[in-house]
Amino acid sequence: MSCSAHPHVEHHGTALVTEARGVLTDAGEQWTDMRARVFDALANRDAPASAYDIAETLSASEGRRVAANSVYRILDLFVRTNLANRIESANAYLVNSHPGCRHDCIFLICDHCGKAEHVDDDRLTHSLREAADKAGFSDVRPVVELRGICAACK
Repeated sequence: MSCSAHPHVEHHGTALVTEARGVLTDAGEQWTDMRARVFDALANRDAPASAYDIAETLSASEGRRVAANSVYRILDLFVRTNLANRIESANAYLVNSHPGCRHDCIFLICDHCGKAEHVDDDRLTHSLREAADKAGFSDVRPVVELRGICAACK
């Protein structure tokens, strides 16, 4: 679903988990205990996390080793179903706080603290798609990453 025609709702806490579970099950997938734990670990991070970061967090909290490969598969599912976004340059993931809306990704990434913010600008990404179309490309998926210093680190 595209949200360019209406403002989307940013979900947090239990509302985010409820929305994510609904989006995943609507996509024909199951909301398993392991998927819930991975989602929770990702949602509770202040900065983007790698599969290894999430596996380490889960391993510590569960007292048993959680394989990064298992986490990767879940994170890939989350990206496919719009529950998370992948920051390409860092091979890291960020929870999508409005999983019911599909937008192209624009990330603002802080070079000091590593925090990333996902913003939506459908006009900008539409222009990128048009440029790609003129160059003969199809099925373009714009992912824009802007690096700089966040307001908290200034």
